[in-house]
Amino acid sequence: MSKFKYPVDTDQFQRIREDGMLYVDKTDMMYDLVNKYRYVFLARPRRFGKTLLCNTFKAYFQGQKELFEGLKVMELEKEWKTYPVLHFDMSAMRNCATLKDMSDVLDAMLEKYETLYGTSKRINQFGSRFDQLIRHIHDTQGKKVVVIIDEYDTPMMRNLYNEEILDGLRTMLRGFYQTVKFDGAYLKFVFFTGVTKFSQLSIFSELNNLNQISMDDEYSGLCGITQDELDTVLHPCVEEYADRLGISVDEAYALLKKNYDGYHFSRNSKDVYAPFSLLRALSKGTTDHYWFESGTTTSLIEHLKHHPKFNPLDFDGVELSLTDFNTPCESASTPIPLLYQSGYLTIASYDREYDCYTLHFPNYEVRQGMVSCMANYLMDTDDLEQNATILAMARALRGGDLSGALTHLRSYIAGIPYDIITKKEWMARKKREAFYKLLLYVVFSLLNSKVDTEVKSILGRADVVIKTKTDIYVLELKVDDTVENALAQIDDKGYTIQYEADGRKVTKCGVSISSEERNITHWRIVDADGNIISV
Repeated sequence: MSKFKYPVDTDQFQRIREDGMLYVDKTDMMYDLVNKYRYVFLARPRRFGKTLLCNTFKAYFQGQKELFEGLKVMELEKEWKTYPVLHFDMSAMRNCATLKDMSDVLDAMLEKYETLYGTSKRINQFGSRFDQLIRHIHDTQGKKVVVIIDEYDTPMMRNLYNEEILDGLRTMLRGFYQTVKFDGAYLKFVFFTGVTKFSQLSIFSELNNLNQISMDDEYSGLCGITQDELDTVLHPCVEEYADRLGISVDEAYALLKKNYDGYHFSRNSKDVYAPFSLLRALSKGTTDHYWFESGTTTSLIEHLKHHPKFNPLDFDGVELSLTDFNTPCESASTPIPLLYQSGYLTIASYDREYDCYTLHFPNYEVRQGMVSCMANYLMDTDDLEQNATILAMARALRGGDLSGALTHLRSYIAGIPYDIITKKEWMARKKREAFYKLLLYVVFSLLNSKVDTEVKSILGRADVVIKTKTDIYVLELKVDDTVENALAQIDDKGYTIQYEADGRKVTKCGVSISSEERNITHWRIVDADGNIISV
């Protein structure tokens, strides 16, 4: 059991401070924001500490000075003025099934503050009620009002493809959110958080003084835990983590980085760890994956179904302009904006000369979660059967037996429901080939091998590259074509050249897929010198 008290079950700033839980101090950036801007929007993936930040702002503006003892803001703030705070957590609508249910939740939020500040509900329209509330508080308290709206986009995200609800929801929320534009004279500070941008709510187009800090370098570490913070403030936690796992501190750092690091939110972003997963790993002394959960997987699959021609695993390493991945999700022509804004992809690098960004999966936890999600999407079969196949393939690969692994895979594919890929898609050659590349990627990734698809070389792209501790396998897939042609392409395009100095054994494999049988039918495996290993 850890000697540290980790805030793994709360995002309440007051409780964290009063109970002596671990707190990574961001209050200097909070103070800087308050004194620099009046309207602020911050987008971050879920479980990244946005709600904790909102609660910290709330405590600050309510003048709860005692909660900030020992924190950076104590050296900066001299006045500690108090302000009335209206805090709306829109994630309360997450499980609402109807527009009426969501309307009731928002009604209750407003009614709580109307009762607290002594104003009556004389208007039914939410925007007008919000406006009346703000003006009443300002007039009766003699102070400007602070408005905090956390997870503003949750209702929209939950109903992105439910047109029956979406139109009414847009109208309801647009009027509510736009109130802060018209009541600027009565407001001290306005803070919005969310995952993505919804242009149809108009808060980004009409609130022209809304400062979007989501991609500002100086605030890249505002949520989450930076590498510097892990190296300093949390270093004793990493030492304890290493001791509990029986490994060195350097090995512990490497393990945490592999699983939970890798987020970058701007061109020159700090290196950021996912706090939800990192703190749970440190608390429990495990290397488990926490970021994905069933509800998240369901939402992701639902989104991908509306972009069926795109394989999200191909986006690992994609190069794009900013507008290609930072646009409103409801108008995007690809799933990339949602994958980036939701944290499935992150910025790996920025090319200033060409003004383009490279996106990658941030870490092993997210990558494996995405692979598992795609496995459920592609393989609508019994979990026990899937796990048995994966185990058999893992044992084969561990023994250097790629042919044995492919034999198990072929047997498994034979049991996949025929309608997973439609007849129309199957008749399109590229669809068939893409389906099997994706299937092989997913299956071999579940083996905890390092897998890359469409690996670039000087003359082309290898279909699938499988990397284990001892071997590198380069596979080329051909639909209704020969294994000889597949192997010839590997040689002609020089797909194996980049691995010659790696030190691991390099093996080439041509795979033939039959459109009539809808399965892998033949393969030929040869070593680096062209000697046949298996036919």
